[in-house]
Order: sequence, then structure tokens, then C-alpha cells
Amino acid sequence: INTPRKEGGLGPLNIPLLADVNRSLSHDYGVLKEDEGIAYRGLFIIDGKGVLRQITVNDLPVGRSVDEALRLVQAFQYTDEHGEVCPAGWKPGSDTIKPNVDDSKEYFSKHN
Repeated sequence: INTPRKEGGLGPLNIPLLADVNRSLSHDYGVLKEDEGIAYRGLFIIDGKGVLRQITVNDLPVGRSVDEALRLVQAFQYTDEHGEVCPAGWKPGSDTIKPNVDDSKEYFSKHN
């Protein structure tokens, strides 16, 4: 987990990652390419309550974005704590959307 990104790693992370050496998770989540015994590039964000919050599956030649995965984790944590909506491209410290029609207009009038 602490392999530098310049060396092909993820850099320092303080979130749990799972290895799937026996391919059971890949099979259970439907990303195992059975005939070759390899998994598509799947990312599954599961919260502390065991709820699946996000799925990304890429074909083998296309990688996933560590920065986008981290942004999604931060967005889910923010929305859980504050009850607001994080728009596409949201980053910590950016404006969020109030989860009702009247209050959300403030966000849209500012950002469109």
C-alpha cells in the first residue's frame, strides 16, 4: 500500500484494500473472466456498514483512477456526515447541494 505512485503503486493510503488471491470476490462480484482466470479491473466501494456504495468495472486494458476513487470515498463520507449532495467533480472544500428543490437552487444559480 505504501509503494510510491511513481513506482506503479497507490502511494500512502489509510483505507483498507483487499486482495483476491483465490478469485472468490471476483467471481461473487461478477468481474472474473472465467475462461482465463483473471478479473476485470473492478473497484467496489463498501462503507463501514457493509453497504456497496459504488461500482466501477473497466476492461483489462484500461486502468482506474486512484484520485477518483479517493474523491468518491471522501464524497460518501461527507454526504453521510452532512446530509448534502456532492455534485459530479466535487472535491473536499467545494460547494455542495442542499437536498431539496428550493435550497438546491442556490447551488445551481451560482454554478451555471
